[in-house]
Amino acid sequence: MKNTWLTKISRRSLLRSGGWSAAGLLAANEAAGAAPAPRTEPPPDVYTRLGVKPFINCTATYTINGGSRLLPEVIEAVEQASYYHVNLDELMEAAGKRLAELLGVEWALVTSGAAAALTLATCACVAGTDPEKMKQLPNLAGLKNEVLIPRSSQNQYFHAIRAAGVEMVEVDSAEELQRAIGPRTAMAIVLGNRFDQVRLGLAEVAAVLRPAGIPILVDAAADYPIVPNPYIGAGADMVAYSGGKIIRGPQSAGLLIGREDLVRAAWANSAPHHAFGRMMKVSKEEIVGMVTAIEVWFAKRNLEAEYQEWRSWYDHISRRITAVDGVTTKVTGPQRGGPFPGLLISWDPAKIGLTAGELYEILLRGEPRIMTHAGGPGHSFLLRPVAMKPHEYKLVAERLYEVFRNAPKPKPHQPAPPASDVSGRWDVHVKYQLGEADHMLFLEARGNRIAGTHVATRWRGEVKGSIDGDRITLASSIPFEGANLIFEFTGTVSGDTMSGSLQPDEYPKASWTARRRTSA
Repeated sequence: MKNTWLTKISRRSLLRSGGWSAAGLLAANEAAGAAPAPRTEPPPDVYTRLGVKPFINCTATYTINGGSRLLPEVIEAVEQASYYHVNLDELMEAAGKRLAELLGVEWALVTSGAAAALTLATCACVAGTDPEKMKQLPNLAGLKNEVLIPRSSQNQYFHAIRAAGVEMVEVDSAEELQRAIGPRTAMAIVLGNRFDQVRLGLAEVAAVLRPAGIPILVDAAADYPIVPNPYIGAGADMVAYSGGKIIRGPQSAGLLIGREDLVRAAWANSAPHHAFGRMMKVSKEEIVGMVTAIEVWFAKRNLEAEYQEWRSWYDHISRRITAVDGVTTKVTGPQRGGPFPGLLISWDPAKIGLTAGELYEILLRGEPRIMTHAGGPGHSFLLRPVAMKPHEYKLVAERLYEVFRNAPKPKPHQPAPPASDVSGRWDVHVKYQLGEADHMLFLEARGNRIAGTHVATRWRGEVKGSIDGDRITLASSIPFEGANLIFEFTGTVSGDTMSGSLQPDEYPKASWTARRRTSA
């Protein structure tokens, strides 16, 4: 890759311009009378030579699909940073100062993603900068080990907090929160809620915990920075952001901002220091890229203008695909996890014979390859624009129009009578890619419909499904700390035995066999 920055700017002009910031680089370029040349998009050879084909990303900032698009200035900054070596303590000190100035907070830390920010903030509240306590983690013997969390904030991303060994204490009212405070309380975690009214939100939590001196951490991973910071203004001590979402910094970078003593303690607990966070390494390139993204955010970006551009994409897509009878669209507003407008695309199953899951497969296997949120037996999905390139909305519109227009006509399916009554208790043996487990299914069948309870090795939840001849399909939802673990069973029934394949949520496929329990 050609180092375009270094061919245009001398080392001396860089030093005069005030360091490696995007603003300094742009100023040096202008002083030299040169306008930054637009970066030409390279071919995707780094992926295709491995047999991986890129796609148009209509899922916005999902990590599994590569996150958002890096800003051009961030790409340049990351490339430039890779040519030099610096001391990370010195770099993080300078970056923390610069980010704190830009964001209007006491201090800031670049982390290896928002999840690392949550873990390191927890370590800071539990161990501070006491080296003996830091070395002890995640063994919390003799240390504060409880984190308070409103039920409305529970979600599966808080595995990052439990990683430090703490126990999550769930509360659902200000009274429960007050009663939960004790000598073992290390902090509280609240999910960012600028776009939704929630029960026991940040303001209510702060009213109880700030007088008690208990730190409050806000997970605002998908949100964007505002000055003054609304979460800190509402009583938070620290706020975690993802760098690779709407901020459009490095996908594996994040930010922890807020109270200086706590944020500095989070850095002490992080790599390259030999503490619990040693594995949460953030590189010099990511640090510089994250600073650059925030500089560009305040110097150049106009979020409302970006929203307007995305709405114009929606207008084009909507006009094209609603020309197919049965297709409708609706623009949705900002929400938790997506602080930007989205486009809800729906279709009438009585007119278009496709499920959302079938549409997903068609779009992903077609040309151009398109990744969407479509999935399952429903007939709608949300298109989210943040990772899309400006020309791609026309390609998406044409491809959706083509698929909907050529979709098969609905064919009513009459399920065959059940080959067996599956009501009763079933002992289930699961073989994972690595490891095995014994579960139980308590099923009640009424015609072709099935309902009951799935008892896994640790938790249990509701299961629903159907039987069509000897083909059985079951889906269970097992709650755990605000998230649901989904198990999807497919297979065949033969008398008192069943077997087939199991899809456990987003994890590798497994196989299962079951035998009816006939004795008491």
